[in-house]
Amino acid sequence: MNEKIALITGANKGIGLEVARQLGKQGMIVLVGARSLQKAEQAVEELQAELIQAYPIKLDVTDPEHIRSAANRIEKEYGKLDVLVNNAGIYVDHEGTDVDVIRRGFETNFFGAYALTTSLLHLLKLSPAGRIVNQSSILGSIGTILTNEMYGRASAPAYTTSKAALNAWTAQLSIQLRDTPIKVNACHPGWVKTEMGGSDAVMEIQEGAETAVYLATLSGDGPTGGMFHKQEALPW
Repeated sequence: MNEKIALITGANKGIGLEVARQLGKQGMIVLVGARSLQKAEQAVEELQAELIQAYPIKLDVTDPEHIRSAANRIEKEYGKLDVLVNNAGIYVDHEGTDVDVIRRGFETNFFGAYALTTSLLHLLKLSPAGRIVNQSSILGSIGTILTNEMYGRASAPAYTTSKAALNAWTAQLSIQLRDTPIKVNACHPGWVKTEMGGSDAVMEIQEGAETAVYLATLSGDGPTGGMFHKQEALPW
């Protein structure tokens, strides 16, 4: 199969859906992951109306059975995976700072991405140019929140620490895969007008998807083991 296969989690709406759209318009087959099959199917219907090859996958990244099923299906139907965009994420800090809230943030934002990627790594290694994109945030940049007053004022321990963990693992995985063609990067989409970003955000969803798409389509001489906004490297 010469066509590239891309899996995007949390792709039924917002930035994830737009990443699927932009990758699909580049000719990739896009697998639209969502916790609800119905929501995935609705998103796929929208993409297919734009002549994009899109297919739904029921995928809650906190559910081991969903992960196993997705990995088995991709292996059986496509035999490889070229792009994985770990886009699924949650913001639960409005619920407080109880340890259970922190755990829930980590379950999706870090452990879910870790478990899914680990389960799909053998298929990414079968791609001639595998790409892993971890949707992170500038709030997960320790260097930034310590030096930037605006970001430092954000009191969101579940979100910031889970994204910082995702960043650290991105760096670790890039080292692990250094001798392969796979590139692993994290991205900060910006402050985007999504359910999470709110209506006061300064970026439209189309622009917010650009960084993930850039990292998902890197050439062979592109970077790995970094965190980016657009094509600008950000501090860890």
